[in-house]
Amino acid sequence: MSIIEVFADGGVEGWLHARDIDSDRTVGVRPDEPVVISSIFKILLVLEFARQVTAGTIDPAERVLLRSGDRLGGWGTGGCADDVELSLRDLAYFTMSVSDNTAADVLIRRIGPDLLPMLAAELGLTRTRVLGGPRQMLESMFADVGARDGADFARIFPALTADQVAGLQVFDPERATSSTPAELTRLLQLIWRDAAGPAAACEMVRALMGRQMAWTRLAAAFPPAVRVTGKTGTLPGLHMEAGVAEFPDGGRYALAVFARTQDLAATRLDVDLVLGRAARTAVAELRGE
Repeated sequence: MSIIEVFADGGVEGWLHARDIDSDRTVGVRPDEPVVISSIFKILLVLEFARQVTAGTIDPAERVLLRSGDRLGGWGTGGCADDVELSLRDLAYFTMSVSDNTAADVLIRRIGPDLLPMLAAELGLTRTRVLGGPRQMLESMFADVGARDGADFARIFPALTADQVAGLQVFDPERATSSTPAELTRLLQLIWRDAAGPAAACEMVRALMGRQMAWTRLAAAFPPAVRVTGKTGTLPGLHMEAGVAEFPDGGRYALAVFARTQDLAATRLDVDLVLGRAARTAVAELRGE
């Protein structure tokens, strides 16, 4: 079954790019089309944090107090009822492990939000744009539907028509943080080749990505002997992940996969598994299997 057939069989619209990290051979489906990347941008965020740590301009043990005004909801510290104090290093950990939006929002404020577009440009990712962090994304969603807060948005959103949902800024690559599947695999290739900054910074990013707890997308498609490292992103009806599959024989493959469905439920295991099957099919093609 081809990659396109995997997407069609799963009933989703798909985008994919797979890159052999060492030979630069590639396969893809619509790899150069712009796509919103949601929480996948956190790879760039943690990379900039790691670069500042290795440069000595930021102390990873610096303590931060998260108060009620910082909380954005969701997993991790955003769901805490009380103030939480932790280090910048642990903010980076929660950002990657459970895609903690509160941790990412505080971290991006600390390292400087203007630096992420500059980092993308430095790495030659000319079609990658970072327009703020999780707070700005949520605020745009609330403003688009006239919601006061998350609870209000949850009440309003189910009543929206498909056209109204499609018109939200967060789904428009021209008005939201976005990239292309091919640029995301290029970013991963640079990190895995120690070419996205100092080797210690790249290793820090790889280690943090390796602690992601989500397993139902890329990781679900490969056997246990294959190490899969990734970062997911999710919006209503849009599931995505960028990551790397490393085989025991030394083969390393950067992957970026996106699937859109008309069903706006955020937790659909069947869609997650389609992402993994498409990625596995792409890797098999690169490996000549």
